[in-house]
Amino acid sequence: MLPLSVAEIDRELSDRTQQFDTITSTLLELDNHPGLILIRHFPPAGLTAQRWQPVRQALDLMWEDHGRMKAILDRARTLRGTRGRVDDRARVELTQLLRGRPHEAGRTPIPMAQRSLTGPSEHVLFVGLADTLDRMRATFPRIAEFLDGVDAVNSRVASGLGPLQAQVELAKGVTPEFRAIAADIDALMRRAGTDPLSLTTAEIDARIAEIGAAVRKQSTVLTELNAITAEWPAAVAETRRRWELLRQARDRAAQVKADAERRILTAPLPTRSDPTPLLGSELSKLASDSGPAVALLGLRTRIAHATDAANADAALAQGLLDRRAELHGRLGGYQAKAARLGVSEDREVLAAYQIAAGLLTRKPCDLAAVTRAVADYQHLIGEKKAGRTR
Repeated sequence: MLPLSVAEIDRELSDRTQQFDTITSTLLELDNHPGLILIRHFPPAGLTAQRWQPVRQALDLMWEDHGRMKAILDRARTLRGTRGRVDDRARVELTQLLRGRPHEAGRTPIPMAQRSLTGPSEHVLFVGLADTLDRMRATFPRIAEFLDGVDAVNSRVASGLGPLQAQVELAKGVTPEFRAIAADIDALMRRAGTDPLSLTTAEIDARIAEIGAAVRKQSTVLTELNAITAEWPAAVAETRRRWELLRQARDRAAQVKADAERRILTAPLPTRSDPTPLLGSELSKLASDSGPAVALLGLRTRIAHATDAANADAALAQGLLDRRAELHGRLGGYQAKAARLGVSEDREVLAAYQIAAGLLTRKPCDLAAVTRAVADYQHLIGEKKAGRTR
C-alpha cells in the first residue's frame, strides 16, 4: 500500500471523522428509540424475544464497532497532530490507520488438528475503518426495522386503547363487567409491551373494536352514580380515604424531590400548587350537604388526577436517584472486571476510576459527567485488555 500524501491524509481523516460523528449521532438517537425503550422496560417474550436476540447482538456489535472506529481515529488524529509537514514514517502509519486494518477485533483458537507444528495457535481478526463502516451500514437497517416494528405495534395499541382505558379506569371497580373489560385491556397492553411482533394489524384493530363495543354496552357514569347514591356515607368515606392517599402521595413526592435536588445536579423539578386543601374543603361541604352524587364523582376524578400527578413527580425525582445508584453499581462492576483482568492498579485505569468515583460522591452529583466518566473507564479497561492480548 503506497503511503498517502499529506493532503490525502487530511482529506481522508476529515471524511472519516465526519462519518464517525454522524454515526455517533445516529447511535445516540437509536439508543432513545421508543421501540428500544419498550424492550428495556418490558423484557420481550415469544416471537419478539426470538427476533430480539440476533438484533441485540447486532446492536452490541454496532457499539463495539463504534468504539473501534473511535480508537483508530483517535490514534490517527494524535499521530497527524497540527504540523504542516509529516515525515515518511508517520505517513506510512497514518496510511495503515486510515486505509488498512490496524485494529485487533478478536482472537479465535485453532483446533489442534488444524494446526501445523510451527504454525499459529489462533486466528487473529484485524479490522479497519472501511470494513467496520461497511459492516455497520449493513447491520443498521435490520436493527432499525425491528425497533420500528415494535414501536408501531405498541403505538397502535396505546392510541386505540387510550380513550377506552380512561373510561374503564373510572368504573372498573364498580361492576364485574368493567373489571372484565379492564382485564382485557391489561392483557392486550401487556402483550403489546412484551410480545408486540406477535400481533398483526388486523388482530389489533379487531380486539380494540371488541373492547370498544363492550365499553359502550356499559354506562360508567350511571353505574357509579347509582352506587354513590345507594351508599352515600360509604361513598363519602371512600372519597375521604382517597383524599388522604393524595395527601400522602404529595408528602412523599416533596420528600423525594428535596432529596433529589440535594443529591443530584438538575434543573428545577416540577412544582405544583397543592390541591389538597381545596379538595378537602369541597369534600367536607359535599358530606354535610349530602350531595349531589355527580359532584362527588367529579371530585373523585380530580383527586385521582392529582394523585397521579404527585406520583409522577415522585417517580421523576426517584428516577434521578435511581440513575445515580445504577451508575454507582456499573462503576463497581467495571472495577471488578478490571481487577479480574489485572489492570485495576494500572495508573491510567486507576485515575479514570478515581475521577468517576469522585464525581459520584459530589453533592449535587452531575449525572451527565458521571455517565461520561464511567464510559471512559469502561473504554480504558477494554483498551488495556486488548493491549495485553497482543
